[in-house]
Amino acid sequence: MPPLGSLICAAVLRERGFDVRFFDAMLASSEDDCGRAMDRERPDALVIFEDSFNYLTKMCLERMREAAARMISLARSRGIDVVVAGSDATDDPGFFLRAGASAVAAGEAEFAVADWLGNPGAPPRSIPGLITAGADGIIEAGAPRSPVGDLDSIPSPAWDLIDLAPYRRICARGRRPFSLPLATSRGCPFHCNWCAKPIWGQRYGVASPARAAEEVATLKRLGARHVNVLDDIFGLKPGWLEAFGAELSTREATLPFKCLSRADLLDERTVAALRHSGCETVWIGAESGSQRILDAMEKGVTVEEIRAAAARLRAAGIKAAFFLQFGYVGETEEDVRATLQLVEDVLPDDIGISVAYPLPGTRFHARVKDAMAGAAHWRDSSDLAMLFGGQQSTPYYRWLHAHTHARFRLARALRTREPPAWRRVLRVVRQGTLRVLTAAGLALASRARVQVRAFSPELSRDMASTPVGATGRSER
Repeated sequence: MPPLGSLICAAVLRERGFDVRFFDAMLASSEDDCGRAMDRERPDALVIFEDSFNYLTKMCLERMREAAARMISLARSRGIDVVVAGSDATDDPGFFLRAGASAVAAGEAEFAVADWLGNPGAPPRSIPGLITAGADGIIEAGAPRSPVGDLDSIPSPAWDLIDLAPYRRICARGRRPFSLPLATSRGCPFHCNWCAKPIWGQRYGVASPARAAEEVATLKRLGARHVNVLDDIFGLKPGWLEAFGAELSTREATLPFKCLSRADLLDERTVAALRHSGCETVWIGAESGSQRILDAMEKGVTVEEIRAAAARLRAAGIKAAFFLQFGYVGETEEDVRATLQLVEDVLPDDIGISVAYPLPGTRFHARVKDAMAGAAHWRDSSDLAMLFGGQQSTPYYRWLHAHTHARFRLARALRTREPPAWRRVLRVVRQGTLRVLTAAGLALASRARVQVRAFSPELSRDMASTPVGATGRSER
């Protein structure tokens, strides 16, 4: 997926009068490609801007850290200043400054980067959102930067700076329609205690329906046949989805899209508006089939709401997909079985599985950090490592990941009628075999080891289901 956040930053810089070149690290074969690009372009500064709309950046992965440090080193060896922006840099600016970065732009960083580039002689403390290190290594930070209040004032992504042909080929090889990303809002005002919000905090800002529809029209002109909506919560503002659908119709810009939402938001009116706007798939943060675990997460939803939301989407012709999370503090084998049962009962159209991952700045991290020994980050997004003293070990959760997928795919093969019949029979045999093998691996890896005690939620279910703006609660 093209790096949307980086393209927006490039557009902001160009609007400020800078001559911008774009290095697409998403498709680079190695960090050395960045060095060769700097040799060709000879820039005055390198901006390493993580795509904050991509959820993987919140995970502060070791592989991404290493790549950033390597690109910093390549730039500094050429006498080029470097500014870094993103979730990991906001959480741990010292790492990137020690790696040689000239500055870190914390939080919502586009305009802090532009101010730093435009005022090379200004004291770092005078630029809100900027963090630097003095000669003695002491970190110095400007005042926190105020959030952008009007998202319509942010320029459209600089799509002309990136070569989209490789992304078209990737989609074609996967037999998927050419898809491009869209962000219509920033932030999430809900309270899930494991969810990191280092960039936008616990607030929610949204572009106007007209501006969002115009962005979709641009994607359509670029050749997109599908849109990947990256909002943490899509269409939260009352009446926004209906207006968005109308604006799309006016522009003849309706395209199929996938988005994220909460089960408790997907009432009949919202689902109808999603369908009218072209929605093809909604990913729901189901997380668990155990109400006890959902309450411990301060998710603010019920298992019944998850089941009802999936049924409502399907009745409207929209696919329902589930994000699942295993290994939360206090989760037992009974809770795991409840999650597996939820998946087999509802049989969503797709699932994504992770393991409880304590991210800096979250209440979850604060509660388990004393039990975290050794690595504080995953190596990559498929690591599935248990970083704190959970109920089970890392091998168990890796086997559970494989076993859940095998059970899910077997259930779909048995209950869906996909022609031709011989292909369905092969799928049943293959997934049935995998279910048996992964069950054996799961049994061998299972060993209870309670090291972190379960804790009671701070918020009631009703409080957890109420967004910040509706309660007057301050940002965390």
